[in-house]
Amino acid sequence: MIKPLRDNVVLEKKEVESETKTASGIILKETNKEEPSIAKVVAVGPGIYQDGKLITLDIKEGQNVVYKKYATTEIKVDGKEYYIVSAESILAVVE
Repeated sequence: MIKPLRDNVVLEKKEVESETKTASGIILKETNKEEPSIAKVVAVGPGIYQDGKLITLDIKEGQNVVYKKYATTEIKVDGKEYYIVSAESILAVVE
């Protein structure tokens, strides 16, 4: 498994069902769809040191989070797609 360092977080891409037809009946092609920036937290780094003190992260494994779309590093491990992002790139927790 992937073990993030410092304030990095490993996210697993969350599959979201989306319709190919709008409410007004317009059919959308796959290329026009934009994927939501929601993923599941798989691993969390220990945090960062500031003024000699370790500042841990509020994010926990298993949470679904919203992240900045273009702030990810994409990797594949054992056929699964993961993202690595800085904790600053996580905008919200989905409850």
